Amino acid sequence: MKGILVNYEYCTNCHSCEVACKKYLELPKGEFGIKVSEVGPFEYSAAEKGPGKWEWCFIPALTKACNMCEDRVAKGKFPMCVQHCQAWCMYYGEVEDLVKKIDGKTRWALLTTAEQA
Repeated sequence: MKGILVNYEYCTNCHSCEVACKKYLELPKGEFGIKVSEVGPFEYSAAEKGPGKWEWCFIPALTKACNMCEDRVAKGKFPMCVQHCQAWCMYYGEVEDLVKKIDGKTRWALLTTAEQA
C-alpha cells in the first residue's frame, strides 16, 4: 500500500501542496485533494515549557478527491503535493518503508487513501 508521510513539525502552511494538487486535478473552487488544517495556537503554562511558549501546527490531510496522482506515479513521478512541498517535509512510497522514517524525535502523520485501504 502506498502512502504519504508528513513531518508536520516542519510544515510552514505555505499551501503549495494544496495549490499544486488543486491545479493538477482541476478541482473547482472550495474543493481540495489535500487540505492543510491549522491547529492552535496553544500557550504552554507548564513548568517544563514555560509561560510564553506557543505551539501552532499545520497538518496536511488527504480528502476524498485525492487519488495519489495515480497517473503520475505510474510514470515514476511523485504525487503533485509531494513534488511541490517547499518545506521538503512530505514523502511518498510504500507504507512499510515510510514507517521506517519515523524517528520519534519529531511529529509525523502517515496518510493513505480509502481506495487503497
